[in-house]
Amino acid sequence: MQQEIPILDISRFDSDRSAFVNELGAAYREYGFCGIRNHGISNDLIENAYTVFREFFALPAADKEHYHMENRAGERGFTGFGVEQAKDYNVPDLKEFWHIGRQIALENPYPNILLRNLWPAEISEFREHGYALYEALDTLGNRVLSALALYLGLDESWFADKTNYGNSVLRPIHYPPISNEVEDGAVRSARHEDINFITLLVGSHEEGLQVLSRDGNWIPMTTPEDTIAVNIGDMLQRLSNHVLPSATHRVVNPPGEKARQSRYSIPFFLHPNPDFEIRTLPGCITRDNPDRYPRSIQANEYLMERLDEINMTKCQRSSAPAVYNSGSHQPIGLVPHPLCSRTSHLFPGTLHHCLSEL
Repeated sequence: MQQEIPILDISRFDSDRSAFVNELGAAYREYGFCGIRNHGISNDLIENAYTVFREFFALPAADKEHYHMENRAGERGFTGFGVEQAKDYNVPDLKEFWHIGRQIALENPYPNILLRNLWPAEISEFREHGYALYEALDTLGNRVLSALALYLGLDESWFADKTNYGNSVLRPIHYPPISNEVEDGAVRSARHEDINFITLLVGSHEEGLQVLSRDGNWIPMTTPEDTIAVNIGDMLQRLSNHVLPSATHRVVNPPGEKARQSRYSIPFFLHPNPDFEIRTLPGCITRDNPDRYPRSIQANEYLMERLDEINMTKCQRSSAPAVYNSGSHQPIGLVPHPLCSRTSHLFPGTLHHCLSEL
């Protein structure tokens, strides 16, 4: 019998708190993933965001390239095909994406980290609908963290002042149609764990997402449309001394004609404040589970180390004009990367260079 990722009703956090907290914690201890329904985010809000994101990704590649930030590891704006690459994997993912970050209304305590957002001039409602979804997922994510705080024996509000200036990002992703010419082993998103505290995923009702179970089997994670998938990331795994394990997951290439269709998803990566010290919680250290991380590390330092591992700080694109219109949504092919010494292939229309090798 195939395992299924649990789906829980978060409204029970108000009406049946103790049982909900225990079930949520049990789901994460077993799978690192859980579906959340009755989350209060309207379908209209989600669909409005999907609409503007699809419109952006349909633009010509040269137009999208205008919104790439040089030398900033893709922290805001556009990142094109062939850049992000899973740790210990030698082929880039088959995707392009955009990053929306936190907007600071008053004085920014981390001006060199919490960067100003970029907004595409071509899509008039991109900012309105994109940031509305950011705020809604941020609110929901902090509600999930409140429940997890109770599960870990902490005060319900323990995470509140540790995430209020978190470097959280909303990442609309476009996985383009796939041709027969992709490099062997290239997939939409290779197996990986997320870096942050928790990730909230809009779009898990589309086929392709798979979660690695404790016994080594891949479990399809396809949820009803009214459900948002929420998974544990490596920062929370480290903080909790693996009481809450980070979930290994991937997005596989679909079979047949589905491979020639675009796929879209919208993860929200909820991060702690940049100067938060990730130090093992004392309550998560026992004789049977000794401290795995005796050295603490600041959240932003950890983030930069991990971005380096997935190629985001090594390979950056030039601002040269693109030669391929990926906005046409035609099947993608691959060309050799001319400047990186590692073995990799990149997509036509995204002219790259490895800064570390120039």
